[in-house]
Amino acid sequence: MNVKIGCDHAGFTIKEYLKNYLKNKNIPLEDFGTFSYESVDYPDFSHKVAQSVSENNSNLGILICGSGNGICMTANKHKNIRAALCWNDEIAKMARAHNNANILCLPGRYLNIMETEKIVDVFLNTKFEGGRHENRIKKIENE
Repeated sequence: MNVKIGCDHAGFTIKEYLKNYLKNKNIPLEDFGTFSYESVDYPDFSHKVAQSVSENNSNLGILICGSGNGICMTANKHKNIRAALCWNDEIAKMARAHNNANILCLPGRYLNIMETEKIVDVFLNTKFEGGRHENRIKKIENE
């Protein structure tokens, strides 16, 4: 597993924290920015992470913006991306187990560090259940 991570200015603090958190767990990651608190447009970073995850099925992504909504909507425009906005660990678990989500979107302005750690751990360690859920996943793509 290789984690791709990105954020806008509202998610910068959490992104920087998560980079160290994941490195301490020996989880490889690639940072797509932003790299400061300067105001930026979230789609620029969401597109980069989503493109990278879309190109390699073994990758997972983490995106953070103020509410998590904009960055999630942008990521879901990409083929083979199932980005999920998760604000607690149970939603993160279901997003992976039932929806095979491959990008975790976090509302940076509404989570503390302890909540964020728990959500990320659950997301990265939960496996897709397959079975009846696989048929539903196949119906998401509209091509």
